[in-house]
This record gives sequence, structure tokens and C-alpha cells, in this order.
Amino acid sequence: MAIADPKIPDHRPVIRQLDEAAINRIAAGEVVERPASAVKELVENAVDAGATRIEVVVADGGRSLIRVTDDGCGIAEPDLPLALSRHATSKIDGTDLLNIHSFGFRGEALPSLGAVGRLTITSRVPGEGAAMIAVAGGRADPVRPAALNAGTVVELRDLFYATPARLKFLRTDRAEAQAVTDVVKRLAMAEPFVAFSLRDETSGQSREVFRVSSETGDLFGALHGRLRAVLGREFSENAVPVDAIREGVHLTGYAALPTYSRGAAVSQYLFVNGRPVRDKLLIGALRGAYHDFLSRDRHPAAALFVDLDPHLVDVNVHPAKSEVRFRDPGLVRGLIVSGLRHALAEAGHRASTTVGTETLGAIRPEPVGPARVYQMDRPSPGARAMSYAMQAPEQEFGLQDRGLQDRGFAEAAAPSARIEPEITGSEHLPLGAARAQVHENYIIAQTERGMVIVDQHAAHERLVYERLKTQMAERGVAAQALLIPEIVEMDQGDAARILEMADELARLGLGVEAFGGGAIAVRETPALLGQVDAAALLRDIADELADLGTSAAVQTRLDAILSRVACHGSIRSGRQMRAEEMNALLREMEATPHSGQCNHGRPTYVTLDLADIERLFGRR
Repeated sequence: MAIADPKIPDHRPVIRQLDEAAINRIAAGEVVERPASAVKELVENAVDAGATRIEVVVADGGRSLIRVTDDGCGIAEPDLPLALSRHATSKIDGTDLLNIHSFGFRGEALPSLGAVGRLTITSRVPGEGAAMIAVAGGRADPVRPAALNAGTVVELRDLFYATPARLKFLRTDRAEAQAVTDVVKRLAMAEPFVAFSLRDETSGQSREVFRVSSETGDLFGALHGRLRAVLGREFSENAVPVDAIREGVHLTGYAALPTYSRGAAVSQYLFVNGRPVRDKLLIGALRGAYHDFLSRDRHPAAALFVDLDPHLVDVNVHPAKSEVRFRDPGLVRGLIVSGLRHALAEAGHRASTTVGTETLGAIRPEPVGPARVYQMDRPSPGARAMSYAMQAPEQEFGLQDRGLQDRGFAEAAAPSARIEPEITGSEHLPLGAARAQVHENYIIAQTERGMVIVDQHAAHERLVYERLKTQMAERGVAAQALLIPEIVEMDQGDAARILEMADELARLGLGVEAFGGGAIAVRETPALLGQVDAAALLRDIADELADLGTSAAVQTRLDAILSRVACHGSIRSGRQMRAEEMNALLREMEATPHSGQCNHGRPTYVTLDLADIERLFGRR
């Protein structure tokens, strides 16, 4: 007796063609994830229309209202119904899906928004009357006349009312509003010559959240001004310009100094051909460029723009267009790493200005009571004479005769501060002239506009580390041949990726070759690393190659060894230094790139302006 297979249904399933409304709602799930996604699509359409002013209004985090107004070219009345059809667009003609020079090109945003919300489009092209069309839940009304001076107004109300299940996945109104703000700021950074404004009209109360005017001048000047307006004055003051080009790929933007780092990757803005993206390869390249300057718990801040031929990058990876795929990812990654390292090296010994600001913020003068002007508080003539005498030079007051500088007094003063003879002519240099050493670890230097406090151990550690890296780059990495090659069994795909970069690994002292199947024979290891677990090292390299397309595992381990060597070989805390030694250290810091931070990203010196010091003492 045959037993029916429970996997075979009693009736054969029928293939059906979904209606247009269902298709649009499905597409909306990919294009419109949250209110910020809708804002992104609408603002990008406004930029593509050539707008110079874009105004965004939201309410309740974008749930109940999103309105985008622009002064772009507009949509002609006959084209309004077509604009709500899927895959209808004016950006491309469909002959070349790689030659894309606009934000939008898929023709999915407007029909998707109309499928899940109540959408109204009002537009006017020059020389014609304005018209509007409304669509709710995928059902469009006829086009009718409207009143509008120029441009386009797109209003979206009750987002996801047609798909109420999606509302359950939204976060709080405050979180959604913050996501909208972040989207507008990213697009504002990408278009410095366009004015942007964002207002919140929740509960009928209008509140301006963000506003930037259009910038003027050349691209770099406009970008610097826009970044200052969006990211703040501190970022613009502590960022270095980046400008590098290689094989048709152009990298521009600004990268913050290592001492201006963050506890999370929240200040990393990456753009490809002007499009804001969140690309794993670009984020990895940014992290790799700073790996030698920051500890693992710190993250760099940067706004980087990669421009290249559209045929060399595929932006049609995901409907949201936030992911890209490069034809030559190694070229792009190498350009970012080398371009950022060169820009940071050009900064020399600079440290971020926020270090001095934080130091001044930590200094608090002793609390004082209300000022009194009683006669009894005024010093007597005798007291004033004694005070003036105490402030007079040593030879005039005669400290030697009074016996105040005996051996006991000198020994008591030595541990806290050592006063050195003046070295004239150095105050005009960036780090000034050394004046004293306190607690046998901190050098006090005088500059033309204030003073500098240097951590002698951290500063010398960085100098030694940079010297060791230069020597390794010039002489290469010494390799240590293994008496018996170590055979490492791996997945064939991982083994193939490692063997593809065998030449690069050999330059770092790691000699590998194929041993049949997925096995790899390790014949040499970097001598600097000592005894190496070759299997673990190769697996780390394979994981990085699979994730990022490149690996810095060997270089990172070599740098860690050099960092430890520099730490042990540098000036130790507690050592007393002579004036000429302190000044020699300051001069070497000025001549050495990256000397503004130690090997872990901490500042090696703090600059205090004289005006700020005087303000602490109430002189200003």
C-alpha cells in the first residue's frame, strides 16, 4: 500500500500575477524602510532636479508628515501620472546601467511611497501652469490644477497606513526624527552649493532643526565651509585636507587628527560619486589608515569623497542604493589608506585643539567669597614693602645672605620642579623653549602665545616608534627560515586567496607556497615576531581577505612589536632631563610626523594659550 508523501499537496499550486498595488507594497519594503528612507529618496530627487534650495518638514518623526519643497526644474503636467508608475524615470534611458550620474535611476521611490502612504505631488515647470496629483494606498486620483510659483512640493502623510504591520517596527518619534536629521546632514555635506533646511512641525509647533546656506568659492573651500556648518567648528579646526588621485580614482575630503577621535564610529561620512554610502570596504580602509594611531576602542572622524568613472563602480546593488561594488576594490582601498596617511603626515606634530580646551575645562580656580573693601583688609605700607622685596630678583633681595637657599631648601624643591637656564631664540618655534621639568615626567615650554606641557615618555615613545618604522621600510623585514616547514590545512577558497597575495606577504617576511589541495606550506616567518603560530596567523589573514578583500594582520603584528620596543626604549618617567635634552626633544617632535599623539592615540602635549590662562586668573 502506497503512503502519500506529506510534502506533496492535494492540489497543484497556481501561479498568479500580483496586482500593481501588491507589487508596489512589496517594493516599498526594500526602498522605504523608515521615514528617513522616504526623506532620502525625496531629497535626492530634488537634488537631481537641479534645486538650489531644499526645505524638509516632518512631524511625529515623519510618521504623520514628510514634506519636501524644492526650486528645481519641476515635473510637467502630462508626466505626473507617469511619475507614479514603477520603473519610470527621467534619469536614465536604460541603455547603460553603469553610466549613472544622478542619485536616483530605478524609478521606484514615488510609486513605493504612494503604495504605503498618502502622497501628493504639486509641481510647475517654467512657462506652464502648476498641477498636482494625489495617490493613497496605490490608488491615484486624476491630475488637477494647483497653485505654485516654481519647483516641486512632495507631501507624504500617514506613512505605512496601508501596511500597518510596518509601523510596529518603527522606533520612537525622537529616534526616527534623529535618523531624518542624519540623512539631511549627509546629503547637505554631499551638496555644499545647495541650501538645506529641516523643520519639525509636531503638534502644530514649528521648530527649526537644521539649516545651512549655500556655499560659494571653489570645491575645497565650499566643502570646508559646509563641514564646519554641519559637523561643527571643532571638526573643521582639527581636520586636515585630503587630496589624492590614482589611476582615475580621486579621493578628497577632510580627516580629523588622531587626537580628535571618537568612542564610536558616529563621525564617519563616506561618499562615492557624491552619493552617501555605508560601504564595508571603505569603512575598513578608513580604520586601516588609522590603525597605527588609535587604540581599538577609539574611532576616527572623517568626511571622504571618492570620485571615479561610473563604469568602475556598481551602485545598483540594493534598491536603497546605500551599498556599492567597485570593479577594483584593492585600488580604492589602497588609495584611501595611502591618501589618509600622507595627509596625516603633512599635519606634522599637530594635536587637536580640543586637548587644550579639555585641559582648561578641568582646571578650576579656588572658590572665593564676595569681594570686600574694608580698610582693615588693605595691606599696611610695611607689608607692601615686604611684598615688593620678596618679588625682587635674587641678587637684590640677598637670599644667599639670609640663608634661605641652604642645602635642605634646595633638596626639598628638587622633586617637584627643576628650573633650567633659559634657552633664548626658541619661543617663536611651534613647541617653544623648555623652561622646566615637573614630576620628572612633564616638560613645561614657553611659546610666543602661551605654554606647552609635554609628556616626555609618550613623546619620545612616538619618536622612537616612527624611527623604527622608517628603518623597517628602508631595510625590509628580516625573515626567519623554519627548519621544518609548517603545513596548514585550510579551505581551498581561503588557501587560494592567501596564495594570490603571496608576494605581498613575502615582503613582510612571511613565506608561503602551495602544498596541494587546500594545504599551505609556511617556510618563513618574520624574525621580529619570534615564535609564530602559523596556522592561527594564516586563518586571521584568510578571514580578513574574505571580509575586506585585503589583510593587514602581519603588518599589524609587526607594528605592535615595534610599538613595544619603542615603549621600552624611550625616555622613562622619573628621569631628570637637562635643558638641552628637553629642547632637543621638542625640536625632534616638530620635525617628526604624527608626534602629536602616542602609539595609542593619546596626546603627547597640551597647548595652553596665554589668553585662556589669564582668563582663569580673572585677568580678562
